[in-house]
Amino acid sequence: MSTVVGLPVNGPFAMVPLLAALRGHTVPGLERHDATLGTHTRAVRGELGPAVVTVTRGDTAIVRAEIDATHRGDVPALVQTVRRWLDLDADPVAVDTALSVDPLLAPLVAARPGLRVLGSTHWFETAVQTVIGQQVSVAAGCTFTARLVAAYGDPAPQGYTCFPLPHRLADADPDELRAAVGLTRSRARTVRVLARAVADGLHPSLPEFRTELLALPGIGPWTVDYLSVRALGDRDAYPSGDLVLRRALGVATAREAEARAESWSPWRAYAATHLWTEAVYSASSASSGVGSSPSA
Repeated sequence: MSTVVGLPVNGPFAMVPLLAALRGHTVPGLERHDATLGTHTRAVRGELGPAVVTVTRGDTAIVRAEIDATHRGDVPALVQTVRRWLDLDADPVAVDTALSVDPLLAPLVAARPGLRVLGSTHWFETAVQTVIGQQVSVAAGCTFTARLVAAYGDPAPQGYTCFPLPHRLADADPDELRAAVGLTRSRARTVRVLARAVADGLHPSLPEFRTELLALPGIGPWTVDYLSVRALGDRDAYPSGDLVLRRALGVATAREAEARAESWSPWRAYAATHLWTEAVYSASSASSGVGSSPSA
């Protein structure tokens, strides 16, 4: 049962780089991107059942969302999921005004006014994909995730597959997981331990969430900071250890990157997104081959 909703957006709104980021992170089976039509489709889980969402740029103030939900009762919550995923409730004027003061960011903001932070439809999915993508390219991370989804996911409308539930990955046989996805032993262990922690109640709403997440084997500050940017809605989150960011800033260490970003607070996630976008999705970076970081 499909429902089409026009989602209003505060302008300005840079949809083109957002679509480029979605295209770059597409996981086959879970998602499909159509660059010609400017649409992105993916499977999501509603409270009552699986669904498929397609987003399309409407006019400058509208994003068109088509929601194919198993249960109509899921539609209102899925609308909010889409809004968080695409960062549609941002205050772009406040963000752009603040970041334009910095001479490094000013031309990037001028080129992409209203740039959004690409979010997530569910934090656990992004957490697992971030773990799988550690120390490999974005394309490789998407390939590994597609195998994970095919092996452990659940059917969704239109032939898509929902991302696996935590308990399914937590209970997976380690050798079967490694064989199905192609993960190293340590990476497979991290996926299973993370999934077990989530199945047992680990959730971003808990005050000790970050501490407990960092205590899991194979999860360090970069993973948690990147997850905070993408999936937890922290607009001041900033993965200072990220290689692409350090290259863009011309610094060698995470400490230097942290110091350079002090003046960007409380919008550091947007600053990072501008730097990633320029490094990976701009015409100059595409022609030079830049952009193999797992974070971009």
